[in-house]
Amino acid sequence: MRNTIRGLVLCSSAALAATSPLYNVADFGAVGDGRHKDTAAIQRAIDTCAKAGGGTVLLPGGRYLTGAIELRSHITFEVGPGAVILGSEDPVDYPLHDNAWGGTRKTVSSLIYAADAEDVTITGRGTIDGQGLVRWKRQWLAAPKKGMPAPSTPADFEEDFEEIRKLANGRPQLIQIVRSKHLVIEKVHLINSPSWTIHPLFCEFVRVDGVTIENPVPSPNTDGINPESCRNVQIVNSRIDVGDDCVTLKSGINEVGRKMALPDENITITNCMMLKGHGGVTIGSEMSGGVRNVVVSNCVFQGTEVGIRVKSQRGRGGMVEGLNVNNIVMQDVLSAFTITTFYMGTDKPEDVFPLNEGTPHFRDFLFSNITARGSKTAGQVTGLKELPVENIVFDNVRVQAQTGMTVSNARNVFFRDAFIDTESGPALTVVNSSAIETARLQTLAPHSGVPLILTDPRK
Repeated sequence: MRNTIRGLVLCSSAALAATSPLYNVADFGAVGDGRHKDTAAIQRAIDTCAKAGGGTVLLPGGRYLTGAIELRSHITFEVGPGAVILGSEDPVDYPLHDNAWGGTRKTVSSLIYAADAEDVTITGRGTIDGQGLVRWKRQWLAAPKKGMPAPSTPADFEEDFEEIRKLANGRPQLIQIVRSKHLVIEKVHLINSPSWTIHPLFCEFVRVDGVTIENPVPSPNTDGINPESCRNVQIVNSRIDVGDDCVTLKSGINEVGRKMALPDENITITNCMMLKGHGGVTIGSEMSGGVRNVVVSNCVFQGTEVGIRVKSQRGRGGMVEGLNVNNIVMQDVLSAFTITTFYMGTDKPEDVFPLNEGTPHFRDFLFSNITARGSKTAGQVTGLKELPVENIVFDNVRVQAQTGMTVSNARNVFFRDAFIDTESGPALTVVNSSAIETARLQTLAPHSGVPLILTDPRK
C-alpha cells in the first residue's frame, strides 16, 4: 500500500512538472552575449507567460544585458546556473513609476520590478549584477567625500556636471516589489547594486532565503535587504556583505509615514551572516509608521560598524516595540548595540521638547545569548528626556570592548547575567535614567580605581 501511494505521489509530481509552462527567453529573441540589450525579449517572455496564467520564465546560461524588467503575478523568474543579468548603465533604460508614498514626484524603476502582483518568485543559481560602479561614481561626484580629488580644468567640471545630471531621477535599486503578496527571492547571487538591493514595499508574506548579496565597500547606500511597511517577512539562510546596512527595517519618513500608518511587522531574521556593512540589523531611521514584532536569531555579524542598531530622531514619530534578538555572535563590530533617538539633527540628549506626534518611542527590547568580541564600544542606549527608552533587557550578554556601554534617558533597563569587559573605564555609565537593574552585571576585567558602574558623571 505504501509503495502504491508513493508511486501515485511521484506520478502526480512528474505530471505536474511536465505540464508546468516553461518560457525560455532564448525562444523570444534573447541573445545572452552581454553586448546586445535583451530587455525587450525578456519582457516578451514574461508577458506571454503572464497572459497564459503563469509559469516559469527561464534565463539559461549566458550574459543578459538589460534595462528594467517588470514581473507579473504567478511567475517564477529563474536565473539559471551560469546566467548573469547585467543591469544597463544607461538611465534611459529605467522608466519612472508613480511614487508609492504618493505625491507628484516619480521614482525610477529598479532593475527587477513588480507592483500589485502576487505569487512572484525570483530564483536560480545565477547572478544579477547591477553594474553599480558608474552610479556610485556619479554619487561621489555629487557629494564628494573628504580627500577626494576635485576637477582641475573647466572641461573636467563640465564632464563631472554631465555625469551628475544623470542622477536627476536617482539611482535604480536592484529588486523592488511594491504592494504585492506571496513573494519569494531565493538562491540568487546579487552583486553591485546601484542602490538598495532587495526592497519589498507594502508587501505581505515575503521570504528571502539563501541569497548572497555583495556590494563592495564603500559603495553608497547599497543596503542589503530593506523590508518597508511589510507584514510577515522571513529573511533566512543568507550572506550579506554590503556598503551600507545589511538588513534594515523601515516604515516611511515623518508625516508621510505616520499618515500611511503601515508598520513593518512580524519579521524574522535567522541563520544569516552579515559581513561588513554599517549595521548588521538596523531599524530606522525612517520608521514613522512603526516597527513591531521582530525576531533576530542565530546570526553571525563580522566587521560591521554596528551590530544591532535602532535609530530615529525627533520629528519621525512612530513606535518601535517587540524586538527580540538572541543567539548572536559578533566579531570586530565597532559598536555592539546602538539604540538612539539622535540619529540626525542638532538637538542634544539634555534637551527637553514637548511630546507630539513626531516624538519617537522605543520600548520592549530583549537581547539574550549574545557574544561580542573586538568591539570599540559596548554600545549606547540613548532616549529622549521627555520620553525615555524603556523596558530593555540584556540577558546572558557578553561584550569585550575598548570602552563600556552608556545608558542615557532610559528607564527599566535590566542586566541579567551580563558581562562587559573593557580595556579602560567603567563597564556601564548611567545618565539621567531610572530603574536600571545592575545587580547581575559583572566584568572579568576590573580596573583599579574605576567603578564597575558610573552614575551621572556630570553631576
